[in-house]
Amino acid sequence: MTALTLTQLPVRPAGTHAERIARAVACPQSATDASAAVVRSWTRCLGEYGLDPELRPVPPVLSASELRERSQRFDALADCARLEMTTLYQQLADPDMAVMLTDAEGVVMHLVASDRFAREIAPEGLRVGAIWSEREAGTNGMGTCLAEGGAVAIRQHEHFFQRYAALTCSAAPIFDENGELAAVLDVTSRSPLLLQQHSPVLVGMSCRNIENRLFDARLRHAYPIRFHSQPELVYTAGEGKLAVDRDGVVLAANRSALLQLGCHSMQALRGKRIDELFMSTLDELVARSARQSFHPVPVYLAQASDRFFMVAQQPPQDCQPRVARPAARQAAPRESAAPAPGHALPAAGDPRMDAQIRLATRVIARNVPVLLHGETGTGKDVFANALHAASPAARGAFVAINCASLPESLIESELFGYRAGAFTGAQREGRRGKILQADGGTLFLDEIGDMPMALQARLLRVLEERRVTPLGSETATRVEFQLISASHRNLAELVHDGRFREDLFYRLSGVELRLPPLRERADRLALIHAILAEEAGPGEAPPTLAPDAEQALMRYDWPGNLRQLRYALRTAVALCDGARLTSRQLPPEVVQGAPRPARHGRGAASDGAEAGKAAQETLPPFNAIQLNERKTILDLLQIHRWNVSTVARTLRVSRNTLYRKMRLLCIEIAREAAASRPAAGD
Repeated sequence: MTALTLTQLPVRPAGTHAERIARAVACPQSATDASAAVVRSWTRCLGEYGLDPELRPVPPVLSASELRERSQRFDALADCARLEMTTLYQQLADPDMAVMLTDAEGVVMHLVASDRFAREIAPEGLRVGAIWSEREAGTNGMGTCLAEGGAVAIRQHEHFFQRYAALTCSAAPIFDENGELAAVLDVTSRSPLLLQQHSPVLVGMSCRNIENRLFDARLRHAYPIRFHSQPELVYTAGEGKLAVDRDGVVLAANRSALLQLGCHSMQALRGKRIDELFMSTLDELVARSARQSFHPVPVYLAQASDRFFMVAQQPPQDCQPRVARPAARQAAPRESAAPAPGHALPAAGDPRMDAQIRLATRVIARNVPVLLHGETGTGKDVFANALHAASPAARGAFVAINCASLPESLIESELFGYRAGAFTGAQREGRRGKILQADGGTLFLDEIGDMPMALQARLLRVLEERRVTPLGSETATRVEFQLISASHRNLAELVHDGRFREDLFYRLSGVELRLPPLRERADRLALIHAILAEEAGPGEAPPTLAPDAEQALMRYDWPGNLRQLRYALRTAVALCDGARLTSRQLPPEVVQGAPRPARHGRGAASDGAEAGKAAQETLPPFNAIQLNERKTILDLLQIHRWNVSTVARTLRVSRNTLYRKMRLLCIEIAREAAASRPAAGD
């Protein structure tokens, strides 16, 4: 579009809103009180759409049938957005504010606001079904965000039509799994302070959460891969997400993945194999993730030394092709059947476990809070469920919430809920939080050590008063429940470090139970046979264990504990063609008997280093720096499957220098590691 000049524009009275727009369009450099995006929007409104800023139009509204048809196509995205919009509304806490969601054509599809504010703004066209594209409504948050393809802020008189000069907007785009702009999330307020707060940042974070929810919903059949250059950002809104098929071919990626991998569009990634992008195959990533109980594992780019931390998983069970015994996969994993209500927990067959069970049986009858400690995968959730079934609260609900898996912005609404009618766009009947759902039953707070400090204070108050107040409500409701908490972290250490409230710690730990890891349990063989029977399915005889398989299962260290054991046996049963399960159906790491490098290790074990484990006892008296160098090199050798050339490139030294350093630090290339090392070019 050619630039407009003052002579081409209608003459406007000096100092008016229309004259200011005309002057800015004719001479953008003079528009010191408007952003570049706003001036571009004004230019489109005048030159492309032929709009007149002195008019007072109201955006058109779709008919009921048109809106119904459009909603059917938009429902999946709207479902992913509703909770995020409600949370954003609660965070900003502005009674004169609306959170709106439009489709890719600017039609408002969902709105969250107080009932009063929703009624007041409806005559201005701020309502579901209204079309807020620039062509229809001039410069505005929603329409200009669509036109610009990026986040925008529209302040009061920056709106093209004077009618909306009392409003301030902050809007950001939502992209689908194909990288296409699919929707806009907008916050509109009467307060000019809106953009001075954190609303643009919160809107952007909400958009990323919605995109990630939509990504997961539409690609449930694919293998999900999460990654980030910083391990603590995996499982957060900022993580990169890839969806790949069974052959490791990339199907889709989110915006963070594209940014981290330096790609400008989805087309640059789609169709590539994982091993073309990273120095690992899909099967290796899934296996390594399972071994580390789905904590992020390090992985390097195939063509560079950039390192990421990654978690790869199989698709949800109900999305996977059924190989055999489909009915056996429906029930939740359990070590044993739950006891009858009010009865003692069944003995386990392990002395340490049995001692914990006896202690639990005594305290659970008196409604004493229970705090479970144990490594990831030891079955804390299963134990908590069995505790509930053996408690006086067994006739109530067992309500579990994982404090580590929810974004911080959602935990409050999940725990406390919100009242019915608190705001337009919320669920009509309100939301009963987890605490209210647990009334008369058991509340299980898993990974309680990851609860944000701000919410710890609210939880403590609920535990002390036994009353909960939903968000948006002034009325407290009395609740009674059995409390069970769990964490793989040492809460006492977190208290000492100032990362967990001491008063809450004492409230939670009426009695502390420690679940032993699988490698230390005396009933390991009985557990193996019990899980085999469960995985075989109802009415089917479980396969028997060949001696080599039994020896491998008993010898392995099981860093992922019961969860890893179940996954390994589930796969083995699916691969077993006859009535006898041999070591050929077990994962390679189980058959090789690779022991765990450290009880709380952060990375994968070093196969080659373990081959020379006995020799470590006779190491020279290295100093602290040498010991650290030795560990770093061993970790890198394991990550790169003992490919010395790759490790040398990673460390940016020559192969000869690395070999010399390895000799000085007594690192030998074990025969097993050398045999398994990939050939050059793999």
